[in-house]
Amino acid sequence: MLLTLPKEPMPKVILISQFPLPYHKIGSWTTMYKNYFESGQHQIDIIICEKPQQPFASVNYQIVANDFWLKLRRKWQKYFRLGYLDALKKVLNKEDKFIIQVVDNYRIVYRIDQILKEMGIRDNCYIQCFYHGFAPYLAVEKTRNFYEIIDELIVLTQDAYQEHIKFYSAFPCKVSHIYNGIDTLKFCKIGSDTKSKLKAELGINQQKVFLWCSNDRPKKGLKLLLDAWKRIHPLYSNTVLLVIGSKKQIPIDGVVYIGAIPNDELPKYYQISDCYLFPTLCHEGFGLSLIEALNCGCYCIASALGGVPEVLQYGKLGKLIHRPNFVSEWVMAMQNYLEQTEPSIVLDRPIYTAQEWNNNMNKIIQEAKISLS
Repeated sequence: MLLTLPKEPMPKVILISQFPLPYHKIGSWTTMYKNYFESGQHQIDIIICEKPQQPFASVNYQIVANDFWLKLRRKWQKYFRLGYLDALKKVLNKEDKFIIQVVDNYRIVYRIDQILKEMGIRDNCYIQCFYHGFAPYLAVEKTRNFYEIIDELIVLTQDAYQEHIKFYSAFPCKVSHIYNGIDTLKFCKIGSDTKSKLKAELGINQQKVFLWCSNDRPKKGLKLLLDAWKRIHPLYSNTVLLVIGSKKQIPIDGVVYIGAIPNDELPKYYQISDCYLFPTLCHEGFGLSLIEALNCGCYCIASALGGVPEVLQYGKLGKLIHRPNFVSEWVMAMQNYLEQTEPSIVLDRPIYTAQEWNNNMNKIIQEAKISLS
């Protein structure tokens, strides 16, 4: 008679989110996780976060407390994320194995590692750290400890990985990469007739519509872009620049300020636009709005910084500005677009889709389970 050995339980996957999920405000990675949880294909068992307005039905939550006692402890211990650690302790045990996902919060990793060691379960846990920036963010003297603590670093582009291995002489952790993904059923190109009707509904009469969408921090390049626009618009009066997300609204001919709008209202502005401008003056990890614009049929002009060149396939999917701090470069790029000296770019299929992101996330989780077995 053959004995049947009991199967070892599968590791549980815990996501520690510094924002409530789903997140009711504008966000990038929180939107991708929203798409992921609503797809019915996710492999995450527990979310640790503050209480959301409308929880996902398909996942368990461990809600982070926000009571008076916690506020006192946070002040005394001088650590703001203390409630997340309390919540984590409630779901950990010595019988199971755990994959712990942390997004853009390296400081909490040290505390998590300490807790796991104190509980004697560090070897039963796998820490995945998702980094949505581009250039290395830890000083060299801190890296050995951090990159030995985590089991895996997940970056947005292959170029970001190359930046890390160039910067650090020792980089002792596993690395994976996952491109951002969007809902291409919402962010999609519309027909010319539909576009004309939508423009009329929004009160846009100009022939060529340019779009900028971000927050108005200096590193996002809006001030520089507006300077370039003052030089372009007098030459091409049948143009308009839509500005979404800026609190400052300086009156300039041909500029329409939309203000901050919810994510669900963004697609129509991409769909009525002809050219999307991405004048970032920092090393963006990815540039999520670029792929939203691309899938809506916009021609993209973007700074060649950070992960942007890889996202635009090094110029195959848009115009890259290699000297983005020069106003003249933006003037020339917009003029070349308006004079049609640049070739048009037409996607033959949606790219950087939410489905691709979901599949890649599940693959990363499955690989972590194999490593933990």
